[in-house]
Amino acid sequence: MTDGPLLRTFDQSMPNLDGVSIMVTGGTGTFGKSFAEMVSQRFSPQRLIIFSRDEFKQSEMQAAYPIERFPFMRFFVGDVRDRGRLEMAMNDVDIVVHAAALKQVPTAEYNPFECINTNVLGAENVVRAALAAQVKKVIALSTDKATNPINLYGASKLASDKIFVAANSLSGDDGTVFSVVRYGNVVGSRGSVVPLYRKLVGEGATSIPLTDPRMTRFWITVNQGVNFVLSSLESMKGGEIFVPKIPSMKIEDLAEAIAPGVPVEVVGIRQGEKLHEIMITDDDARHTWELDDRYIIAPSFQFWRNEPFTAKGGRQVGDGFAYASNTNDEWLDAASFVTLLQKLEKK
Repeated sequence: MTDGPLLRTFDQSMPNLDGVSIMVTGGTGTFGKSFAEMVSQRFSPQRLIIFSRDEFKQSEMQAAYPIERFPFMRFFVGDVRDRGRLEMAMNDVDIVVHAAALKQVPTAEYNPFECINTNVLGAENVVRAALAAQVKKVIALSTDKATNPINLYGASKLASDKIFVAANSLSGDDGTVFSVVRYGNVVGSRGSVVPLYRKLVGEGATSIPLTDPRMTRFWITVNQGVNFVLSSLESMKGGEIFVPKIPSMKIEDLAEAIAPGVPVEVVGIRQGEKLHEIMITDDDARHTWELDDRYIIAPSFQFWRNEPFTAKGGRQVGDGFAYASNTNDEWLDAASFVTLLQKLEKK
C-alpha cells in the first residue's frame, strides 16, 4: 500500500484569487466551510460570498470570520430555487462555485419534488443568474452517483451536469465559462458513514451496521476536494467534467478501521444504493483524457480543443476504459484508512 492516493494534493496548478470576487452556493456545508478556510488562508479575495439558506449555520460561520480580520467575507441568506436572489448575490462576482444540493439518497427517494427543485431547477437558476450577471467562471460540484444513476439523487445530478456543460453553448465565445467537478465520498462529511460509526463506537455499541461486505466506494478528503476544484478552476476551458484519481475502499475494511474488532450486522443495501460506484463509463471513454492526477471528460463542442491537455502530457484513454470503485488501481485498506484519519486529525 503506497501513500500516493493519501497524499495527492491536486494543487500543482492553482489560480490566483487575490482581488477576485467569489461566491459559493451551499457555502455553509462541509465543502463550503473548507473552501472558505483555504481561500482565506491562501489569498486576499475582494469578496468571498457564502450563499446558503440556513441562517443558523450562517451565523455560526460568520462568528468564525470577524469582519476586522476577514473584511472580504460576505454572508447571503438565499436559496438556489430563487433565481432573483441568485442574480442579486452574483452582482459583480467573478467566480461561482456551485456546491448547493440535496445529497442524501434516501431523502431524495422519498422527497422527489424537493430534490428536483433544488438539484435540477436550482442548477438552471445558477446558470441563468450567472449569464445575467456576466460571471466569468462557474464550476459545479457533482458526484459519482451521477454516472449510470439508479437513484433520483444521481439522476438529478446527472441532469445538473448536463445543464452546466450545455450552458457553454448559451454564453458565447466571451461569456461565462461552465465546467463540472465529479468525485466520490468525502471523508467525515455530514451523512458520511465515518461519523456514524464513530458515534456508535463512542456510545459503546456491540455491533455496527454494514450494508453489504462486497460494497466499494471512492474516497476523497475535503481538502483534496477543495484543491481539486481550485486547480480545475485554473485549467477549465468550458464544458469539461473533471474527475480526480482517488482511492477505493471496501466498506467492510472501513468498518474495521473505525471499529476494530466490533462485530458487523449486515443490514442490506438501502433503496437507491449501488454495490459499486463509477465515475467514468466506457461510453464516456471516447471523450476522456488522462493526466497524472485526474481524468477530463471532454464536451462534444466544436470550439473545444484538446491542446491544453496534450500540452500537459495528457493522453486519450483506450476504448473500453471505465473508472469504477471496484476495478480501481488505487486502494485503501483498514490500516491505510486509519493513517489517513490520523493525518486529518493532526491538521
